[in-house]
Amino acid sequence: MSTITTTATTTEVPTVRPLTTRDADALIEAARRAAEGLGVRGTVTVVDAGGHLLGLRRDDDAVLISGETSNRKAFTALQLDAPTADLVDLVRPDGLFHTLPTALDRPLLFIAGGVPLHRDGRLVGAIGFGGGAPEQDHRIATAAAAEAELA
Repeated sequence: MSTITTTATTTEVPTVRPLTTRDADALIEAARRAAEGLGVRGTVTVVDAGGHLLGLRRDDDAVLISGETSNRKAFTALQLDAPTADLVDLVRPDGLFHTLPTALDRPLLFIAGGVPLHRDGRLVGAIGFGGGAPEQDHRIATAAAAEAELA
């Protein structure tokens, strides 16, 4: 009778700490400061890797639609793991993804202001800002992600 010996090898998969409500609070505060520096009133939204809301802050003087736009920008950045500012040309009538904005149950928004968040190179969530000009919204979201070291 022969005996077969096997050696089990295990590969440890590095775990990445998920985005937390504490992270969301820090991102919101960083976005608020960046927006204040630009004189912009708006709404900031933070979502986790599953697209679930972790935090939202709307300035008293923000335009009402900024809540919806910040949320959709964050969701879009998360789904495509790219800043929404980089995606605008892809949805033009001659763009590669021209039908994508309406292809899902939850519409995507291809306007600058959404930025994916990464920790140790892994996607952990996204931030969206709405209320200013698209370039301002992008600067605010990018500044918040950089300050929180989640860019």
